[in-house]
Amino acid sequence: MADRSWALKGELVLSCNCTVFCPCVLSLGNHPPTEGYCQTWAGFRIDSGHFGDVDLSGLNLGLVMEIPGYMSRGNWTAGLFLDERASIYAEKAIGKIFSGKAGGTTGLLDILVGKFLGIQRAPITYEVRERTRIFQIPRVIEGAVTPIPGKSPEADTVISNSQYWIAPEITVAKAEKSRMRAFGRNWNFAGRSAEICKLDWRGP
Repeated sequence: MADRSWALKGELVLSCNCTVFCPCVLSLGNHPPTEGYCQTWAGFRIDSGHFGDVDLSGLNLGLVMEIPGYMSRGNWTAGLFLDERASIYAEKAIGKIFSGKAGGTTGLLDILVGKFLGIQRAPITYEVRERTRIFQIPRVIEGAVTPIPGKSPEADTVISNSQYWIAPEITVAKAEKSRMRAFGRNWNFAGRSAEICKLDWRGP
């Protein structure tokens, strides 16, 4: 039987339309987003990763999602942007992971995503400038996300020990810049809720 184990390690940044910090982190989807619905994009930097014997290390990804109400009720719409450097084998592997069909951390996406808009290849960059994360897909996403300082200005505000599926520790952040134009959508979430998390997903 082919090895279907997979793992992704690195970092991810997320920007959404919530006016205050996203309540889903603590409510686990059982409280509506602050606007009653969710529009969000996320950027991924894969430092090391694999799907079976397919190497995914060094790739960047972009994910666009719309959720019509309570996150836990499903009917999500999602679209994926894949690093143009990825091999065809990596594209198939990423498709299985982000559709939820590979099980593990992302397995719930197989249940919650009702409409998948497909995978588009693009040049994608993920940079860290001081504390700010700069995520860019030319003509698609232009993002700059900065952590919100805590009581000690040298330390970020962090939510830990949450059951949030994306990561056990969430750095509370704000989008300094957040434009997304793709799949017939045109969003600007500057000044709104954002998150920075370690990427440590695996399956099945």
